Amino acid sequence: MTDKKIAPEAEILDSDECWRLLEQTSIGRLGVVVDGQPDVFPVSFKRDGEGLVFRTGSGTKLQAIEANSMVALEADSVSAEFGLAWSVVVKGTAVEDDAASPVLNETRRGLFPWQGVGQDHLIRIIPQSVTGRRFALTATGTWQTPLNEATRAGLE
Repeated sequence: MTDKKIAPEAEILDSDECWRLLEQTSIGRLGVVVDGQPDVFPVSFKRDGEGLVFRTGSGTKLQAIEANSMVALEADSVSAEFGLAWSVVVKGTAVEDDAASPVLNETRRGLFPWQGVGQDHLIRIIPQSVTGRRFALTATGTWQTPLNEATRAGLE
């Protein structure tokens, strides 16, 4: 059930605009499969050519990528001030890259994982698809109201 007066029309973004938006942020959510179930992890990433790179430690994310290299990374932004939101999803293959490669040193300097230490594995996402949407927030006040105070029935 979608009411055109409530649900904004999404603008489909072309690939160039998606990459431009990805360069404006460095935080995304990485979707992987862990023990046969989908899981999502926050990551700090950077664009590197026609791909994305991020650092991780030896743990659940790395094990999931080694078991199934197909991943999705989503990044987004919401501006209540300007009444706009966007979301970009990159789907592709994750491969471990040489963290000591001179080509990657410049990119790696800008990668600051949330946990900082022990993030010795450099992962590159080789995109198979890049899609994005942008839309105006018609109910901008909703984005500024704490959930426990929001009127939800009208938006569900």
